[in-house]
Amino acid sequence: MSPIILLSIIIVYFALLLWVAYKTGKGSDNESFFIGNRKSNWMLVAFGMIGTSLSGVTFVSVPGAVGNDKFGYLQITLGYLIGYMVVAYVLLPLYYRLKLTSIYGYLQQRMGQLSYKSGAWIFIVSRLVGATARLYLVVNILQLTILDSLGIPFIVTTLIILAMIILYTYEGGVKTIVWTDTLQTSCMLLGLIICTVYMLNHLGLSFGESFTAMQDKGYTKIFDFDPNQKSFFVKQILAGAFITITMTGIDQEMMQKSLSVTRLKDSQKNMVTLGFILLGVISLFLYMGGLLHLYGAQEHVTSAGDQLFPDVALNHMPGFISIIFIIALISALFPSADGAMTALTSSLCIDIFGMKEKKDWDDSKKEKFRKNIHLIVALSFLIMVVIFKMINDNSMIGLILKLAGFTYGPLLGLFAFGIFTKYKVNDKLVPYVCIAAPVISFFIDKYQENMFGDFKIGLELLIINGLLTFIGLWLIRKK
Repeated sequence: MSPIILLSIIIVYFALLLWVAYKTGKGSDNESFFIGNRKSNWMLVAFGMIGTSLSGVTFVSVPGAVGNDKFGYLQITLGYLIGYMVVAYVLLPLYYRLKLTSIYGYLQQRMGQLSYKSGAWIFIVSRLVGATARLYLVVNILQLTILDSLGIPFIVTTLIILAMIILYTYEGGVKTIVWTDTLQTSCMLLGLIICTVYMLNHLGLSFGESFTAMQDKGYTKIFDFDPNQKSFFVKQILAGAFITITMTGIDQEMMQKSLSVTRLKDSQKNMVTLGFILLGVISLFLYMGGLLHLYGAQEHVTSAGDQLFPDVALNHMPGFISIIFIIALISALFPSADGAMTALTSSLCIDIFGMKEKKDWDDSKKEKFRKNIHLIVALSFLIMVVIFKMINDNSMIGLILKLAGFTYGPLLGLFAFGIFTKYKVNDKLVPYVCIAAPVISFFIDKYQENMFGDFKIGLELLIINGLLTFIGLWLIRKK
């Protein structure tokens, strides 16, 4: 498939996004940008959040990891479902009761100003790292498969994609993203289904026969019953639950969309529906991953990990499948990046710079300030993507979940302490606790073999980090 044709398809797809943004962003103000005026349809939000939750990492990394990890990722996904229930029935009622625009306003009311600022900064760092890692993966695939052959440098590719995202989120923010994410999620899931059906037909297998072939290769193994391993099912399910609680329930990007729904009950339906849909969609991704490995073996494909799906789709399938793959891939790219940029802009404006409290600023000044922050966030995305290009990890999903264990742990501890205890804390010391907990967690992870022998700590490092933060807050509580 000609790189020019694939590039033209990306341009046409982006033009469609711009048209949707233009139609939905009319008459937008700061409230539209931050929380969609609390008028978003819960079904649209739930469907669009599938794309945000999955991203290009799931689209490429989860199928590529089946060769090494089998269907083990389903253990984490079962934990995700538990986490969505906690978010729906513990956190969302709290946020709606307090009528929050930024969820970190809870920390201000519960603990104090520095606790509030600490929570916001932790989110900003966490989401910046996670979103740019996801963005890098897809940009790098587009670079290697299309743009290198056209002589376009990686930095230019990244700049163009960030400019695209800025163009359709600049005015409407969440009000626009609810609609564009719905379009993009539809394209991504349609691409997943079409690629799966094509491989089944090409291999000449029925669903049952393909599953048997995967079983023969050992791909269908889900549960690990060895307590010493990182993949032990209890560790994975617990880690999945807490990953969802932190990366969805106390994450401004994800909650910003949920809070744009008018009624609490509808927002809860959105969250529970999302949990069950994700369980089904990720199961389909894993099944497709098994098919990819069967297909790759038949076609003598040597690629592995994150490179497997792009290589198979673009070099070992017909042209129309290559087109579908590219559309699905960029559909997986944009929902995670556009929402993150909007959420980071919101958190910086509201939480860090206190824009809503500046009574001497008129609406036009606030809007100009918000747009300038949006551009600064885009610049920080560019810098982080270049850093990930230098790291060049072969399995980004593992790297992202690992980084989340360090960055989201303090947020987990802050919210847990606020919700499950009635103590006040020495607000001045909270930032030190939030720095100390990840540092201690890093050393626990680095020297775990010396400390625990054969027992291996995996993604549950997030829980340890949160617990250390909780203990630190307990130590600085006011009597």
